[in-house]
Amino acid sequence: MDIGTATILMVGAIFALLVTGLPLAFITGLVAMVFTFGWFGESALTLVTSRVYGFITEYSLVAVPMFVLMASLLDRSGIAKDLFNAMRVFAGRLPGGVAVQTIVVAFFLAALSGIIGGEIVLLGILALPQMLRLGYDKRLSIGVVCAGGALGTMMPPSIVLIIYGLIASVSIAELFTAAITPAVILMGSYIAYVLVRCLKNPALGPPLNESTQDNPFASRLDAVKAIVLPALIAFLVLGTIYGGIASVTEAAAMGVFGVLLAIVVRGEFAMGMLHHSLGQTMNTCGMIIWIGIGAATLVGVYNLMGGNRFVSGMILGLDVAPIVIILVMMAIMLILGLFLDWIGIAMLALPIFLPIVIQLGYDPIWFGILFAVNMQVSFLSPPFGPAAFYLKSVAPPDISLQDIYLSVLPFMAIQLCVLAALLMWPQLAIWPL
Repeated sequence: MDIGTATILMVGAIFALLVTGLPLAFITGLVAMVFTFGWFGESALTLVTSRVYGFITEYSLVAVPMFVLMASLLDRSGIAKDLFNAMRVFAGRLPGGVAVQTIVVAFFLAALSGIIGGEIVLLGILALPQMLRLGYDKRLSIGVVCAGGALGTMMPPSIVLIIYGLIASVSIAELFTAAITPAVILMGSYIAYVLVRCLKNPALGPPLNESTQDNPFASRLDAVKAIVLPALIAFLVLGTIYGGIASVTEAAAMGVFGVLLAIVVRGEFAMGMLHHSLGQTMNTCGMIIWIGIGAATLVGVYNLMGGNRFVSGMILGLDVAPIVIILVMMAIMLILGLFLDWIGIAMLALPIFLPIVIQLGYDPIWFGILFAVNMQVSFLSPPFGPAAFYLKSVAPPDISLQDIYLSVLPFMAIQLCVLAALLMWPQLAIWPL
């Protein structure tokens, strides 16, 4: 059997097993073992296990559970709720103001945790009922919550960027620095879209009036005080990274300490909260690690079979401009995003694509930002976009999955436009480096 036939069989086996509903980690591990013994025999097993060992002993991976724990604690405290209510004071009587405020709060929450699912659930509980109560258009409200929650893939300390940095062996701090401008562009694009639509048709986002301006923060001074605490936590994490004071892993630990201290100061700490947060952290990180192990095994076997040389030769042999090859990679990952989550895509596609990207002379930091934006699109993409299922779990019963899928389409178009802009003008991402 040649490597081309083996590639087709391997890809076909993965998609066939996905239909059965088995977890991706078990699917990739099973396919890897079948091809290991079928192609090499037992002698190659030690080489595969050494690749897995290299993945799970990577020191920077420690940052992942720290940031997940930080996000879980924030979800269970009142910090995010107070931040949302404080921002409502500044929304004023602007048409679509509460939707704009929701996007800004989502941006702040992304800077605090970098966990996508938790953000959408939190915004679905806090912001969505509020916008619907104020008479906002249902689809606009749903789209704002899903797109705002997806900012966690871009805004440091993004778990997506941390995993990319581990796979690409590039500086995570540089990835964080490069991601800020595209994240701000995305946030600004969402806000511009909301404002244009609501200014043209105020019925989509009615401005607040005296009867709807119910807010626990009556004055702007009180609202500013509520914003200071999360701003300090974000500065504690990102400021220490950019200032060269701490590594990403150390900053993650400091972030957890900062959130715990804030919860204690607010009088909200309870052992039950800590217990549930630790449990959620273990579940999330367990999923990431198992998918990583399965994918690392599969990619290791495929590379031993000569798959990396086969794919590299096939792609580099195309008589097209290098940027077209990057576009093909983006298209492949967008298609994979219809069926797989971002962790699976990162573990399966990046080890094959990254050597080609570097060989073409492109900056892997820039490609990492493209990957993060691409994963934002996949996070919203039907039929398996995780954003829809996260929001559906907390949305009012009259909101269906079809409503959510239709609501996110304009925001997916915005994400694709930003992706195209980054492809045409790489300096949008790498200018601070």
